[in-house]
Amino acid sequence: MQHLLRRKITFIVIGIFCCPLIGFSQWGGDINQPDHDSKLFHFGINVGFNRAHFNFTHDNRFLYLPTGGVNDTVMAVESLNSSGINLAWLVNMNLSEHFDLRTTPVNLTFTEKVFEYNLTYPDGPDEHAVTQKKLQSITLTLPVQIKFSSDRINNFKVYMLAGVKGEYDLASNAGARKAENLIKLKRFDYGIEAGLGFHFYFPMFVLTPELKMGWGLGNLHSRDPNLKFSNVIDKINSRIISFSLTVE
Repeated sequence: MQHLLRRKITFIVIGIFCCPLIGFSQWGGDINQPDHDSKLFHFGINVGFNRAHFNFTHDNRFLYLPTGGVNDTVMAVESLNSSGINLAWLVNMNLSEHFDLRTTPVNLTFTEKVFEYNLTYPDGPDEHAVTQKKLQSITLTLPVQIKFSSDRINNFKVYMLAGVKGEYDLASNAGARKAENLIKLKRFDYGIEAGLGFHFYFPMFVLTPELKMGWGLGNLHSRDPNLKFSNVIDKINSRIISFSLTVE
């Protein structure tokens, strides 16, 4: 319920922000920057926030091990949504009237994903019946996207995008040696993403709110059967939804 409520609040905030801009752009008298979209290249600074979590599968040892086995202390595992920020430099190449090719050669995503465990037998002062394990990520992402834009209506335009991405986690702990209480994650990932955005043309700049979702396709889990919090999980895939503002 809390996750659904947070999503509703996010969409309400986006709507409150965008509606006045849509009104301004459609009913403004002057056409701002009429040649902006005809330029071969244009650049922008992107700032946003995100909600991220892991999609994962349980290991067979967790699903089928009888009571009294080595894993019976972990009764349930859940991945919680957490918030982060995005910082990026946008490069856009005009392909035709309605299609563009986009990338962000400098794109940093800061997230903190959380696994929550229900433990039957907590071990040590740092463990409780409900124990959370937080995984910090500083991800350098290189996406390649195709953008399809509508016709411009005065100072407003809507677009959709889709693409692929490669990611490198600068904070990965896959090589950690003392990792008894950690879940090890690999450094490299790849995936797909899709989104929706709006261009608002002002006299001196173009402001672009964008909502985007990303699905990681690679298995991030560097599984260690000797680690209590790792051996109950098989595959881990990243999921992220982000809202950003770009100034061009």
